[in-house]
Amino acid sequence: MKNIRNFCIIAHIDHGKSTLADRLLEFTNTITDREKQDQLLDNMDLERERGITIKSHAIQMDYVYEGEKYTFNLIDTPGHVDFSYEVSRSIAACEGALLVVDAAQSIQAQTISNLYLALENDLEIIPILNKVDLPSANPEEVTDDIVDLIGCNPEDVIPASAKTGLGIEAILEAIVHRVPAPKGNANEPLQALIFDSVYNPFRGVETYFRVFHGSIKKGQHIKFIATDKTYYADEVGTLKLKQLVKNEINCGDVGYLITGIKEAKEVKVGDTITDAKNPTKNAIEGFEDVKPMVFAGIYPVDTEDYEELRNSMEKLQLNDASLVFTPESSAALGFGFRCGFLGMLHLEIIQERLEREFDMTVITTVPNVSYHAYTNKEPNTKILVNNPTDLPDPSKLDRVEEPYIKASIITKSEFVGNVMSLCIEKRGEITNQTYLTTERVELSFDMPLAEIVFDFYDRLKTVSKGYASFDYSPIGMRASKLVKVDILLNGQPVDALSALLHADNAYGVGKKMCEKLKELIPRQQFDIPIQAAIGAKIISRETIKALRKDVTAKCYGGDISRKRKLLEKQKKGKKRMRQVGNVEIPQEAFMSVLKLND
Repeated sequence: MKNIRNFCIIAHIDHGKSTLADRLLEFTNTITDREKQDQLLDNMDLERERGITIKSHAIQMDYVYEGEKYTFNLIDTPGHVDFSYEVSRSIAACEGALLVVDAAQSIQAQTISNLYLALENDLEIIPILNKVDLPSANPEEVTDDIVDLIGCNPEDVIPASAKTGLGIEAILEAIVHRVPAPKGNANEPLQALIFDSVYNPFRGVETYFRVFHGSIKKGQHIKFIATDKTYYADEVGTLKLKQLVKNEINCGDVGYLITGIKEAKEVKVGDTITDAKNPTKNAIEGFEDVKPMVFAGIYPVDTEDYEELRNSMEKLQLNDASLVFTPESSAALGFGFRCGFLGMLHLEIIQERLEREFDMTVITTVPNVSYHAYTNKEPNTKILVNNPTDLPDPSKLDRVEEPYIKASIITKSEFVGNVMSLCIEKRGEITNQTYLTTERVELSFDMPLAEIVFDFYDRLKTVSKGYASFDYSPIGMRASKLVKVDILLNGQPVDALSALLHADNAYGVGKKMCEKLKELIPRQQFDIPIQAAIGAKIISRETIKALRKDVTAKCYGGDISRKRKLLEKQKKGKKRMRQVGNVEIPQEAFMSVLKLND
């Protein structure tokens, strides 16, 4: 066990984690020349297209140092704030972390938040200064920033370039010397942490685990503590580039387990695996539940596909434990699910994965957050409002509270004005402003979560020319002046488009929504009024004009009353049509409401 090292790579998005993982795999001869490709561990099409890591990936490497053979278990993690849950799970299975900082971009918001995650878990941090070969690199200054941040010595920071392979040997040596070997007792009952799982259509659920005490053998009877179910370990092994079957996974090691489980909900990430005959007394602690930030409804386009969508979501949840969903129904869309996501990118990725991996075409409703409504019947009767339709009648309402977050934005000093005006527009209150260096500023705001749900991140990138990094944490609920804005099509409310908005923004947003829908809903045989309303009060209206046949084309000259008679007849027909007609809303219309400022 003294020769096992478990570590993960943490960094801000685009600082070179996946490329560094590639170099480590090559240097330890884990992969052959034939298997080499860039971002080797990013095996999802979506990851390759977007150039981001979505899933954390575990892989085992063998490294010989001074004649001794070491086993390295590397877990590569995502850098985007929406996938921070993946990072926290990876950190729970490790003793050390490589903190990668880009020598050209220096420390960013996500670097700091991932670092704090690692420090909370008492991980040994190895700072790495990546991309030192870039002409724009600023190694001396960034090294000073790292020293200030984690309090190490300047010589502890390893200069490297994942692209050229510079410094890779020094990193591997540092892993051997600085990352502690796993602590654990091989003679105690089995205690292993599940940190990930994937669904294999042929073999059921594959569970990835890290053994803390004891060992797990092929053919052993095991038990999952959270679900209290026992299974037979059909196959255990380690995770090389392909799975490598073993007879036993020992204490301190990382591996996979196949038990033939077909039900996705039987495996919970963060659960403890133990021996069925001789169970451990205590489950592994310190693994937190996911806190979804953004809620949206996901509905099948065809209501008959509801069960299929449920199966797809369960399989997807195995692979992405931060997805939370509960069944709900809507008057306009039928049966579907209310889903919790960590952010807008997460929502987009889930929708894409449902379409690509499971062939499910879905409708996503307008994302929102959870509110607390208090009625004036009895004080402190709290109603959880996940959906604008759950909001009680305004006459019975005492107050509504919305979730607030503490946002930390790191940007260049020249963009401070732009960033401040964006945050104040989004109802943010500045709480702190710190100059990290003469060039870089950290701004702290308290702002409503609902305001950052839609387009805040995109607009922040625009106003700062891509030089702002953003991170946030929840700070509780605060009372707010909120109103429910309904969208009426042809006089019928569309519950999928209703939204809870701050009273000051309601008129502007209502008007924009009506204008946007007018562009996107195709014209029908009758006039379609699009209205935005607060309660019974209409605040905005647009009309989609009817497609009309030219009924007067056959009248050559003659009296005007002939034409009028034909037009009146047509008008009556259109009116009758409007009473019985209903309007189909295209999926783009639902999505466009999210991009009102484009």
